[in-house]
Amino acid sequence: MSAQIEEATAAPPAPKAGKGGAPPARPGGVRAGRAVPYLLILPAAALTVLLLGWTMVKNGLLSFQNLNRRQLIRHVTEWTGVDNYREALGSAEFWGVTGRSVVFTAANVVLIMVLGCLIGLLLARLGTKTRLLLSLGLVLAWAMPVVAATTVFQWLFDQRYGIVNHLLDQAGWHSMAGYNWTGDQLSTFFVITVLIVWQSIPFVAINLYAATTTIPTELYEAASLDGAGAWKQFTSVTFPFLKPFFLATTFLEVIWVFKAFTQVFAINEGGPDRLTETLPVYAFTEGIGSQHFGMGAAISILTIVMLLALTAHYLRLVLKQEEDEL
Repeated sequence: MSAQIEEATAAPPAPKAGKGGAPPARPGGVRAGRAVPYLLILPAAALTVLLLGWTMVKNGLLSFQNLNRRQLIRHVTEWTGVDNYREALGSAEFWGVTGRSVVFTAANVVLIMVLGCLIGLLLARLGTKTRLLLSLGLVLAWAMPVVAATTVFQWLFDQRYGIVNHLLDQAGWHSMAGYNWTGDQLSTFFVITVLIVWQSIPFVAINLYAATTTIPTELYEAASLDGAGAWKQFTSVTFPFLKPFFLATTFLEVIWVFKAFTQVFAINEGGPDRLTETLPVYAFTEGIGSQHFGMGAAISILTIVMLLALTAHYLRLVLKQEEDEL
């Protein structure tokens, strides 16, 4: 019996090399296999560093210079240290634009997440054909280029020939027949918000619908047996199960809206009287419009720093959530 036990617990014989035997493992081959994924992403990483990293370095150097038309013509580099940052951070106009950007971003993200989640939940409850038709419409809205979508909205809200004013006039609001939607701050922000929300809803809705397909149906059946309605099922089943999705999507939408430039600038170039400028438009106006390129670069760097701080906060939330799950 002891001989049998020793035979069973003995180490298995090493595989034989050659015909019919497994080749011996080579440490060099294992290390080479581990390096394959890094080699595959190396071209994309190098291209990203080349296109974005070098641009960031040049923009950072520019933010420490006094560069305008005179310096460009004379090919002179005037280093000013942190004067551009000191001037920007000491300007009441900069902080006013920053506060406006934060409020604008918060309002848009709330609308995007609420409406996008509602449409995503609607997709989960529709039939196959209706869901396919609605999904096609969402994809087409999402795929439309930003400049093309902005041009369409300019036509829709045109003062003289816009369909929005015409429909409001036909509905009984005759004072809206020739209303100038870009004539004051609130109405201009309204048009921009409708445009951004319309472009962002498809991303949230389609991703939420895809995420709901991963939730076990047994959870909804158990909630129904307990008498939970639609709202209770969402708060007790859908939201807890998809909390990482909501966190990631909200974070992406905050970044996307906060750095939105094309929609804000194309609708009314930050007007009227620069009252609808957000930080990206403000940086462009100060840099390109006023030809104070160093100041524009400094404002853009400060915008990036704000986004990095937001990213750090998001990563802290993700790590905390992972620790709680453990």
